[in-house]
Amino acid sequence: MTRESFSRKPRLDLTEIDIFGILSALDEGIIITDIKGRILFYNDTQARIDELTPEKVVGRRVTEIYRLSAQESMIMKCIETGQPILNHLFFYRTHLGKEANTIHSVFPLYRSAVIVGAICFVKDYNMLEHTITASSDLTPHKKPLLKNGTRYKFSDIVGKDETFMRALKIIRLSSDSPSPVMLYGETGTGKELFAQSIHNASSRHDCPFVGINCAAIPENLLEALLFGTERGAFTGAMDKAGIFEQSSGGTLFLDEINSMPINLQAKLLRALQEMKVRRIGAADDIEIDLKIISSVNIDPHQAIKEGRLRMDLFYRLGVVFVRIPPLRERKDGIESLTRHFIYKNNLALNKQVKGVSNEVMAFFQSYQWPGNVRELEHIIEGTMNMMGGAQTIEAHHLPIHFIHPDFRRLTAENSAVSRLISQHATAEVGRFLPPAPRTGFSMSASLPETQKNQERDMVSQALRDSGGNVSRAARSLGISRQLLHYKMKKYAIDRKQFTDSPRKTLPL
Repeated sequence: MTRESFSRKPRLDLTEIDIFGILSALDEGIIITDIKGRILFYNDTQARIDELTPEKVVGRRVTEIYRLSAQESMIMKCIETGQPILNHLFFYRTHLGKEANTIHSVFPLYRSAVIVGAICFVKDYNMLEHTITASSDLTPHKKPLLKNGTRYKFSDIVGKDETFMRALKIIRLSSDSPSPVMLYGETGTGKELFAQSIHNASSRHDCPFVGINCAAIPENLLEALLFGTERGAFTGAMDKAGIFEQSSGGTLFLDEINSMPINLQAKLLRALQEMKVRRIGAADDIEIDLKIISSVNIDPHQAIKEGRLRMDLFYRLGVVFVRIPPLRERKDGIESLTRHFIYKNNLALNKQVKGVSNEVMAFFQSYQWPGNVRELEHIIEGTMNMMGGAQTIEAHHLPIHFIHPDFRRLTAENSAVSRLISQHATAEVGRFLPPAPRTGFSMSASLPETQKNQERDMVSQALRDSGGNVSRAARSLGISRQLLHYKMKKYAIDRKQFTDSPRKTLPL
């Protein structure tokens, strides 16, 4: 193409485009305001949502049109902070009393790097409900199944607190990398949701996603399921491709890999290192091409120490390692998750629930959530099924087992035990000399710290009494030799420090 012919091509001049005509025709509400919140543009869709006319709205402030203070208004909050607000579930009333359940996205408007106003996009999910296409796979609890075998994308993940967003950022960055990803999170934190989102954000998204729960399948079936079988390998064996072959080209999600038998972990490691598998009973290898995502529901270092996870497999699978924080560490995210699940169940159950009371939200914030996000989702769904026509979730609407003091105390104790185990498993070990024996403990020390000190002292004393003989020390403590070795390693206790100690007579 010559320069002359290029110069004759029509140029696009944005100033000549009827932007407001386009905004007026959109099927979602649009509000544009100046820096003081005065409405400059208000389209017909927003007029239908609010049951108002643009003529009575334009020129007035949003705090006059809506029963909202400047602190409650999403538009004013965006102008004040300069930060966009994305997909915020929002309930409001107009000054005439019309109520609306909406999804707000608000963006600041700049001129020469100075905020001059905001543009707000509003979706009424009562209208949105009618635009959802019917699907035979759509249930009140599930999104439609995509062709690649997944349901979820990153856009389905709800959260805003700092630790959660940091984990999400790492996961996003790893999506299109061939490196394996290991997700560490307690039960109910959404590990499979993250795994499916990684697949759908990768270049493999058109290929299969296959997930398998290593804890749910018996050992004698798991190997055949993963690697496949060759006819004649055992009685009744047929030529059948395993999951590795079936998902080749796509993504394989190994959930709770720490529950896989150790001997099978060794075979898995070989397959991952060589990217080849051999069916049971076959003589030849089959090449595979997979993105591997795995998950563990306990600290992997603890699993390694307990002999439940091979160290070399952990290093192979944990090239990208991400810890998904439990809900009790995501207090800032509980409110947004609660709004999300209310919105979701309003559509599924044909309800008009506006939110939760301050008392309920305070309780949610203080509760330990041993079941994490999954527990919160089920509590909201169960409550909304039983609250009739009420529009605000009050304390008396919550399931009785959830608010009963004994249940709350039990879940709090379980959470404390889980944290204690985690603290023991990840304790720093840098000391090579055993601690001096203690005769008591400080009442100012925490219970976990006191228990740890006492256990360390008992191990040291048993080794001292046995002159460093691990077998005798283990018998005196009433534990196995292997468990004593584990505790010595945990507390950095070297038996050689006790080999010259005076021995006590111990029973053989």
